[in-house]
Amino acid sequence: MAFLLKNNSISSHLRSSSQKMDGGALGQSRRGFHVELGAREKDLLAENDALRRFKSHKKGVRQLKRIGDVITAVVVAGCCYEIYARATMKKEA
Repeated sequence: MAFLLKNNSISSHLRSSSQKMDGGALGQSRRGFHVELGAREKDLLAENDALRRFKSHKKGVRQLKRIGDVITAVVVAGCCYEIYARATMKKEA
């Protein structure tokens, strides 16, 4: 990597490309001007009764996540115990 940065033509190219990125149209598009939503965007963001049954409920998702965390902890603890048990068996043998 240091070799690439020492090369004058490559480093000058990188500097010129980064300067192009800082100014110009790309720099202006990052400023995030507020634009009102059109009719299509408003329709897409509106509630849809047909999709309501697929919407996740916070309590159910939280409970499922908690169950997954408990199962993960149990599996990790079982693996650690299994490694410990095999290590002690090898020491005894």
